[in-house]
Amino acid sequence: MKGDYQELVDEISALLGAPATLEDRDFGLVAFGAHDSDDDTAMDPVRTRSILTRRSTPAVRAWFEGFGITRATGPVHIPAAPEAGVFRSRICLPVRHRGVVLGYVWLLDADPAPTDARLTAAMEVAARIGALLSDEARAGADLSREFGAVLAAGRGWQHDMAVAALSEALGPDAEGLHTVVCVTPWPEETPSARTVPSAAALATVMGAGTGAGAGPGTGAPSLAALVRLRSPDALDPATTAADRLRAAAGPAATAGVAVARRGLTELADSWHEARSAARAAAAESRFGPVAGWPAIGPYRLLASLPRHPGTAPDHTVATLLSPPHAELARTAEVFLDCAGQASRAAAALGIHRQTLYYRLTRVQQLTGLDLNDGEDRLLLHMALKSARL
Repeated sequence: MKGDYQELVDEISALLGAPATLEDRDFGLVAFGAHDSDDDTAMDPVRTRSILTRRSTPAVRAWFEGFGITRATGPVHIPAAPEAGVFRSRICLPVRHRGVVLGYVWLLDADPAPTDARLTAAMEVAARIGALLSDEARAGADLSREFGAVLAAGRGWQHDMAVAALSEALGPDAEGLHTVVCVTPWPEETPSARTVPSAAALATVMGAGTGAGAGPGTGAPSLAALVRLRSPDALDPATTAADRLRAAAGPAATAGVAVARRGLTELADSWHEARSAARAAAAESRFGPVAGWPAIGPYRLLASLPRHPGTAPDHTVATLLSPPHAELARTAEVFLDCAGQASRAAAALGIHRQTLYYRLTRVQQLTGLDLNDGEDRLLLHMALKSARL
């Protein structure tokens, strides 16, 4: 689909003798023509930012919309405004379909100006772009519903039916290589998949419950993204999508990425991995804001355990996990992370070994656990990690 847009944008560029840029109605960049001019004013700040960040600022959007482009049915000439970062005047071709504006084609004014006949021909190409955007928007909405239905269905025949519907909507892409990304919490409505490179579908999933459709946080919605891959070892499209969506969700959001799989039959497993990795990223800063399923270690097991809102931690560690004993809990966790090696743990905590031993004695007194016993160590370690989730 992207190639179709690029060809049409290049066709308009050739018709009017100027590089063209296509943006959707939210001023998100869709495609742009090659630019080989030596004229420095041709790449003014507004055009440069649009291409580099793939989006215009709200202020720029409001300024251009002030010229009536949302209502126009033909070319709109917009004068230069250096104070707004617009060094060159522009021509805007509204992209409409069945009376609805779906985007804009932007061109820098050329000298000589394009003839009315050429502008009319360019508007005909813009109408073809509008038909494509309309078809894609309709398909994207369907994919969002079908993808969300798969994630909410759990197991069984309902899941199989949802997968079949999503496979039909995706067409040949359904048998390709995919992964799933989870971003949580997600504060907004589901964005268009077109705004996320390599995304085949996006869906907002509510977080209550513990089944396949459950999100990482109780009651908090999450965003799921089905991302196309070229190679199972090259997850860059997924991490790029995760970074972009996480930035849109806000500073508190984290993201998880599942392992790559071919086809759609294991989407429930992929969603479990992605949301578990997102939970682990929220629990452990060392994973970074975007975590991959293979990297989260013991959290792969802990995240699989059923969670019941309001359930208290194991009684043996409840006192240790209270705020007054946070330093002792951290000491115990680092000690166990270091496989019980006192010198490593003391160095990691920046304390003297005698201080470490004193704190570990206090941990044993508070919990009643014996840190020389393997099972007691395992219980304490898992309880501390589980508390982070």
